[in-house]
Amino acid sequence: MSAKVLMIQGTGSSVGKSLLVAALCRICKRGGLRVAPFKSQNMSLNSFVTAEGHEMGRAQAVQAEAAGLAPSSLMNPVLLKPTADHTSQVIIRGKVRCTLSAQEYYAFRHTLRADVRDAYRTLAAEHDLILIEGAGSPAEINLRENDLANMGMAAMADAPVVLVGDIDRGGVFAALYGTVKLLEADEQKRIKGFIINKFRGDISILEPGLRHLELLLERPVLGVLPYWNIAIDEEDSLAESLGHTGSQPRPDMLDIAVIRLPRLSNFTDLAALAVPAAEGGSPDVSLRYVTGPDSLGRPDLLILPGTKNTLEDMLFLERSGLAGGIRALNREGVPIIGICGGFQMLGTRILDPLRVENGNTSVPGLGLLPMETRFEAVKKTVQTRVRITHAPGMLAGTGGMELCGYEIHMGHSYAVEGHTPLRPNLASVQGESLPGDSGSSSGNSGPASPSGSTFLDGAVNAEGTVFGSYVHGLFDNLLFSRTLLNTLRARKGLSPLPLPHSSYARFKEAEYDRLADLVEAHLDIPALLRIAGIAQ
Repeated sequence: MSAKVLMIQGTGSSVGKSLLVAALCRICKRGGLRVAPFKSQNMSLNSFVTAEGHEMGRAQAVQAEAAGLAPSSLMNPVLLKPTADHTSQVIIRGKVRCTLSAQEYYAFRHTLRADVRDAYRTLAAEHDLILIEGAGSPAEINLRENDLANMGMAAMADAPVVLVGDIDRGGVFAALYGTVKLLEADEQKRIKGFIINKFRGDISILEPGLRHLELLLERPVLGVLPYWNIAIDEEDSLAESLGHTGSQPRPDMLDIAVIRLPRLSNFTDLAALAVPAAEGGSPDVSLRYVTGPDSLGRPDLLILPGTKNTLEDMLFLERSGLAGGIRALNREGVPIIGICGGFQMLGTRILDPLRVENGNTSVPGLGLLPMETRFEAVKKTVQTRVRITHAPGMLAGTGGMELCGYEIHMGHSYAVEGHTPLRPNLASVQGESLPGDSGSSSGNSGPASPSGSTFLDGAVNAEGTVFGSYVHGLFDNLLFSRTLLNTLRARKGLSPLPLPHSSYARFKEAEYDRLADLVEAHLDIPALLRIAGIAQ
């Protein structure tokens, strides 16, 4: 029996569609429904790797967790990852198919309809309800032809649609009204109601506008959601946290600076650093994003995050003066961590002989670790478990810890001969790496690199002031994170905070319930279910 379906579309990007779908997944799960999320086409640099080694949008992985499901690429059959200003890597059912310009993709996307349809039908055959998330706005009339993400998907699934608007941006009534009126007549009929998100203030002042909108469009407003502050991974680089340049932290807080790379990816790697103290997290952390050398300051820790274009973002660091500032901080002994692309930048050179990133074939790195990275045609996507084998400096106390996470990268890094020996600090746990490695090696027992050394999952310098890793989700391992942060606190003359008694997964479960409680209190959930065709 095929599932019932409800689609959540928005008046634009970052209006709250992703978190709303996550909330509805949790509400329906608590109500006894077998519910699954679905987003036919997602453009995002925040991705996740499934147990099968398939890459998918991070937002759909979050929604799957909220629904109590293992994430599956069926939930996001088409993922676009921008590699440059005008090109994107096209990932179909979790695997890279090609890299195309925007114009090429618009001509190509009609060929993906069967992939989307088959993924949706497979999910629908196994669940009671499918909650579909749209992308951007359905009123982007220049993109209507061969649409896979909004009304084209609604038609394919014969889905009723609820439209979400963000009042915090201003102009929410115009956005809702204009969106409906720009749709074709048959598309307008699919719109069954409205939700207003991110409201702050007195609801009685808003009420006349709500009633007027309902009269104009002859559809109900199903609820007004307040502005929320819930620690759940956000969709993309429009997330408000990325605009935080930081204020002066309290004397008892750690100042952690993150380089805001132009093609920043998987910034959700840092979310666990802000977990509340009750869950063994880090209320002592002030996390800020740095876009230029003038705002670097002298942080307690500097983080180079992941990027979808390592070579171009390395050139950005040099052009902006950030590279010089990072090297100066390193000379002063400021601890530096690089994750994935940020790890690759810590080396002496980044090689791309096949032009995987469609740019330069060789770019000098920051030179903070004696290693090189060589890009290859096959992407490595794998869930992994690693053990810390060498723990000097900032890693003190973490030796022997096993960390769970996942890897997403096109290149491999290896120690450079003729330099000071590099101590690998991560080793894959034998028998624990999960399926999905696209034929690439992992850990310190892999095949020889071009220089005769083994490939590195991670590395640390002799002083323990520079540390890099390919493992996304590193900080989700709260015992590791708290031990690291306590070492940084000791450097600052601060006393340690208690080690965690819980896990990040348990913390997220509580946050999903908090989100569901909030949404359930402000939306007409029975009306939404009736729109989906589920009797109450």
